[in-house]
Formats: sequence, C-alpha cells, structure tokens
Amino acid sequence: MNTLQRAVLIRAYGGADAAQVAEIEKPEPAQGQVLVRVRAAGVNGIDWKVREGLVRSAFSLPLPIVLGAEMAGVIEAVGAGVTRFRVGDRVMGAMGGLGAYAEFVTVSEASLSLTPETLDDVQAAAIPVAAVAAWKSLHHAGPIHPGQKILIHGAAGALGAYAVQYAKRAAAEVFATAGTADLEYVHRLGADHVIDYRSQRFEDVIQGIDLVLDYVGGEVLDRSWQVLAENGVIVGTSSPDILARTPANRRGLWFMNKPDPVLLETLAQEIASGTLQSRIGEVVGFSDIPQAIERNRSASGTGKVVADFSR
Repeated sequence: MNTLQRAVLIRAYGGADAAQVAEIEKPEPAQGQVLVRVRAAGVNGIDWKVREGLVRSAFSLPLPIVLGAEMAGVIEAVGAGVTRFRVGDRVMGAMGGLGAYAEFVTVSEASLSLTPETLDDVQAAAIPVAAVAAWKSLHHAGPIHPGQKILIHGAAGALGAYAVQYAKRAAAEVFATAGTADLEYVHRLGADHVIDYRSQRFEDVIQGIDLVLDYVGGEVLDRSWQVLAENGVIVGTSSPDILARTPANRRGLWFMNKPDPVLLETLAQEIASGTLQSRIGEVVGFSDIPQAIERNRSASGTGKVVADFSR
C-alpha cells in the first residue's frame, strides 16, 4: 500500500524556487478530524508571503511546511468522534493555517462545510478564503451604514470582487480601484465609482472616505491615508506592518482571516444560486502550483486562481 502523496512545500524561506513539488507521508485522521482527498485548492497571497518568510513575526511555522490555505474535495475517512460528515461527502473549507496543497489532508470537522451540489470542486475551492475574508474585513472596523463611503483597492481581485458586492448590498457608496481591462467588470459588480489606477492617482479624485479596504498594500496603503475622512479607517490585509505605518491621528487595522464554516456555507449557497458572483481567473494543474504562487506575487489578476488536482 502506497503511503506517499504529492505535496507542494517549502524547506526554507526564499523566492520562486523555494516552493517545490515533493512526496510526503499520507496523514491519518485523529480525534475529531476527517481525511479529505483534495480535488482542488485555491491559490492565495499567503502562499508567497509564507514562502518568503514575510509573516514570521505574525506566527511561527515549522519547516518544511506544505503550502495552501483552502481546498475542496471528498471525505476519504473519518476519525473517532466525527459526527457531522460521512465518507463520500463533498466538502470545502479553509485550513485555518496551511497544508491544502497535498493530495490528502486531515482537517478538523469543525472547519469544513458541505459543498453545494451545483458547484464543482474547482468552483468550490475558489470560495473559502476570499468570500469569508472579504465579508469579515468589510465589517472588521464596525457596522456598515447606508451612504458610507467605502474605497476598495484591488476590486477586480478575488477579495475585492466579493467586497464590492457586499458593500453595495449594505447600501454604501462604493469607490474602487482596478486596471483598465477590469473597469466594466467592477462596475457590474456594483461599484459606483471605478478609478483606473493605470491612468489616475486615486488620491487626486477621491476624498472623505469612511473606510478603505486595502487588498493591495505597499505604496497604495501609504497613499491612502490622505483620502480618509476625519474619522475614517483603513483595514489592510496585505501589509502586516500597517500599525507601524499608520500616521499620527489616523486609524489603521490589520485583518487576519479565520475559518467560519457557517458563514462559508451561507455564501457558497448564494454563489450556487447565482445571487453572489464568483469569478475564476485561471485553472492550473498540480505541478504548476509553484509557478502560480509566483504569479500571484508578481502580477495582479482578475478573479481567483485554482489548482485542479486532476490535471
């Protein structure tokens, strides 16, 4: 019986070559865990941030470590005490850490949701991190009020596209930045004002923003303080050092996502029914995951990149 499986891991921090396809031992489910045969996994910014050692100050990780933060698949075995799922159930979820880029993973049953019947595994794997993180980051600084001015950076990306839809549902006035090719797409999602970051500096045309959702980071964060209203706040997901970069008399908050299977199940059903849009930008094969991680770091894309393990 073969106990080895393919995985994408890092043995040391580094650049594009640090993530490698390797063979590791197949795990066994412990108390309260299920063994999932992974069929698809989403590619996220956390992959290259971990790869390069950029989040070591936020949480320590033992190396080598398998990358991958979210997946969809089918339950292969259940550990003692598992009551919510059975062998053969199709499930989806965020890992609450890393490890999704492996053919088999063990996950706490409390972290998983059933995959809606009308979603395939590639569609399901695109949802757990971005859909939940966008919702929670939108509400991280407090309730959203009708008429509130919200600016979303990276609005055509996986998180940004959900956040635009959520903010519009809450009757906010939605401002968004996106590249030239994605302006119409972001308008269709519900944004009231879309700024082409390739031809305009958003700080030249926007003022009085109550909430900035910064899914880009870097100099975009540094330029965003000047567009805030007096009591405005920036919630950042891409700059772990946002607190150190927050000017005096300004408010900046760092957001780290946590799995929420109840919220995920609700959002997945909305996607399955078509009331919430989810866009996949690219589907890659298992062996292409290291290159997809690097593209996530070096290029902005539209929609979610998902690895299909059958490829």
